[in-house]
Amino acid sequence: MAKVLTTLRQHWKKSTFGACLLGWGGHWLYGKHCDNLVRRAACQEAQAFGNQLIRATMPLKKATVFLNPAACKGKAGNLFEKNAAPILHLSGIDVTVVKTDYEGQAKKLLELMESTDLIIIAGGDGTVQEVITGLLRRADEAAFSKIPIGFIPLGKTCTLSHTLYPESTSQVQHITNAALAILKGETVPLDVLEIKGEKEQPVFAVSGLRWGAYRDAGVKVSKYWYLGPLKTQAAHFFSTFKEWPQIHQAALAYLGPTERPPEEPDETSRPHFFVRLYRKFRSCCLSSKESSQEVAPEDWEELKLSTIELSIATQNRQLDLTRTEDFMDICIEAESISKGQFVQRGSQKMRDPHMCPEGSQHIQASRCILHLPEGTQGSFGIDNEEYEAMPVEVKLLPRKLRFFCDPSVREQMLQAAAQQELVAEGQGPPDSPGSHQGT
Repeated sequence: MAKVLTTLRQHWKKSTFGACLLGWGGHWLYGKHCDNLVRRAACQEAQAFGNQLIRATMPLKKATVFLNPAACKGKAGNLFEKNAAPILHLSGIDVTVVKTDYEGQAKKLLELMESTDLIIIAGGDGTVQEVITGLLRRADEAAFSKIPIGFIPLGKTCTLSHTLYPESTSQVQHITNAALAILKGETVPLDVLEIKGEKEQPVFAVSGLRWGAYRDAGVKVSKYWYLGPLKTQAAHFFSTFKEWPQIHQAALAYLGPTERPPEEPDETSRPHFFVRLYRKFRSCCLSSKESSQEVAPEDWEELKLSTIELSIATQNRQLDLTRTEDFMDICIEAESISKGQFVQRGSQKMRDPHMCPEGSQHIQASRCILHLPEGTQGSFGIDNEEYEAMPVEVKLLPRKLRFFCDPSVREQMLQAAAQQELVAEGQGPPDSPGSHQGT
C-alpha cells in the first residue's frame, strides 16, 4: 500500500488525470443507468395500456408519426427509436412511421395522408410548422384539424414542449413523458396563426412571427461556436458594427380581440333524436336571423411603426384555458436602445424569443396586416423557420388544433385559472392575508 501511495505521489500529474477520467467515466455510466431505469418504467406504464381489453369488433387506433431524422443534428432518429417507439408499440396502437428526407416534404405528405386517429410529430419547431401547415392547407382541413396531435420533442428548439410537458433536466425523461402523454389522452386547444403573403399559399404557426435585429443576430449565433458560452453575446455585439441603429419601418393595420364563444362539449355517442332536431331548428333560426341583420363594418386601427423588432405571438406560451377573449400579442419594441442593452437583451431573447421588454408598445389583435416599404430586405422568423420578408396578413385561428399534454400540466393550468378568478373577484388565494376574516 505504501508503495502504491509513493508511486501516485511521484506521478501526481498522471494520477490526477486518471482520477478525473475515472470520475467522468463513472458519472457517464451512472447517467446511462438512470436513463435505462427511466425507459424501463415508461415501458411498464405503456404495457398497462396495451394490456387493456377491447371489443373484438373495435379496430385498433391508428397513429401516423412524422419523424424528421435530421433534427437534433441527425440524432432524432436514434432518439425516437430508443425512447419513444417502444412506448408507442407497447401501448397497442397501430403505428405508422413516416420519415422525411428533405425540407418541406411533410407538407406534401400531409396532402396525401389518409384517415388516421392520431398524428404524432417527432422533431423540432420546424417539423411542427411543416406538419400543421400541410394539415391546414388540405381541402378537408375542417375534419382533419379535429384529429388530436402529439408532439415528441427531438429537435434543437422545441418551443411547444415547455407548454405541454413538465420541465425535465434529462432528455430521455422529457421524450418518454411526451410519449406517455399521448397514451393518457389529455389534450389542450392551441391557437394557430395563419400567415398569408400576396402570392404564396398561407403558412401556419403555433408560436409566432419575428422580424427585426434580434432575430437576425440570433440566427448567426452558431457561427461563433468557438467562443463557447460567449457566442450569443458575440453574435449580437458584432451585429452592431454593420449598422446602428437597426431600425425596421412598416405600417400596421389591426383588429381588436374577439369574444370567445363557448366551447362545445365532445360527444362520444350520438345525441338523442329530439336533441338533434332542436339543434337543427336552432341553427336554421340563427342563420336566418344573422342573414337578415346588416354586417357591421370592421373597425381597423392603423399606425406607422419604427422599431428594432416586431413580434406577433400566440397565447400558447402561457395558456389560459378559461380566458374570455381570443387575441394574439403584437410587441413593437422601442427603437432607442444602447448597444450594451442590445447585447444583454439579445441573450434574454435567445431563451424567450417572444419576450416583450419594458417600454415596448403592446397590442392585442385578432387580425393584422403588415405593410413593408418597397425594397425591404431581410427575413421573417416563423416558428424559428426563415421566410423572406414581405407584406403579410396574419389571422388568428383560436383553438384550432388540439395537442396532447401531460395531465399534471393541464391540472396546473386549471388551478392557475381558478386562482386568477378568485383574485379577480377580490377574494384572493386561500392562503393570502386578505382571505382570512376575523371571527
